[in-house]
Amino acid sequence: MFKTVLFAVDQSREAHEAAVIVTNLVKTYQSTLYVLAVVEPDTEVRDPQPHDEQMTSPEAVADLLEQAQALFSKEGIQVQTLERQGKPAFTICDVADEIDANLIVIGSRGTGLTEEGAADSVTNRVINLSPCPVLVVP
Repeated sequence: MFKTVLFAVDQSREAHEAAVIVTNLVKTYQSTLYVLAVVEPDTEVRDPQPHDEQMTSPEAVADLLEQAQALFSKEGIQVQTLERQGKPAFTICDVADEIDANLIVIGSRGTGLTEEGAADSVTNRVINLSPCPVLVVP
């Protein structure tokens, strides 16, 4: 059913909690797992969240992907990590289309809440733009 799963990660607590669900899901369906971290362009002037700066640093994103690789490897899951640069919601959906994902897993809140609130969050945009089902983990 979920042959290819794309797990979009950031530094949020919700992404960390989603990893447990992804682990169970991938083991249950024997899925191929891709973990994606998006390096956000540092061009917008906005009120930063405590962890926003980390997702604009390629080094921090590379470290995040290494941690994800180690976490899933410890569970016996082979994972392919991807690092891309761009606007998170659009990049997540583009990668899902590119790898022919059957499911995107994403945290309900993360670095993408905007001044407009949850209605304009990365998660909400992914739900609206996704080429496949989206599992949102609170």
